[in-house]
Amino acid sequence: MPRSRPKVARLARKKKIMELAKGARGGRSKLYEAAKETVERAWRYAYRDRRKKKSEFRQLWIVRINAAARLHDISYNRFMSGLKAAGVEINRKQLADLAVRDPVAFGELAEVAKKGK
Repeated sequence: MPRSRPKVARLARKKKIMELAKGARGGRSKLYEAAKETVERAWRYAYRDRRKKKSEFRQLWIVRINAAARLHDISYNRFMSGLKAAGVEINRKQLADLAVRDPVAFGELAEVAKKGK
């Protein structure tokens, strides 16, 4: 019985990789080995950055809250601990959104935080 080679499946795998590498420059989109390395590297970065994105957004929210809190003469640390002491349960994402879109409401929260401490 003759030896079987993975023709159809191999070509399908190659085609999939080459399609994914289409936007790369030069040989990275034309040559299979280079294209495969490029696509695998892109997958690694995508996997890593999906996790990193969460901490980056949290950092952004904290910066925005701190900037808005300092406009009301209170630091981020005292603002957050004041809210916690006052029993206000609101997450950083919502606080940052309030700081940007509704400064008046954020100012009221800042007053609550000052009294809560």
